[in-house]
Amino acid sequence: MLVIIPLILGVVEVFKRLGMPSKFSPLVSLVLGILFGIFYLSAPLKEGILVGIMLGLSASGLYSGTKNLMEKKEENDC
Repeated sequence: MLVIIPLILGVVEVFKRLGMPSKFSPLVSLVLGILFGIFYLSAPLKEGILVGIMLGLSASGLYSGTKNLMEKKEENDC
């Protein structure tokens, strides 16, 4: 199941390269997480939605955390 998080990150990155504004990345990752939770997991609907929300938020947090780390590193290099 943890493999889904990088997959969500990859799909969001594809959307961004196709022209989607970066500010919508967390929303897209949340929607993708919910879709994966509902259709990929063999769990009841409520549980799939809950797990999907956790996956989407994890992917969003991983993206923003990495982005913030890189920005701070660039500031320190100057």
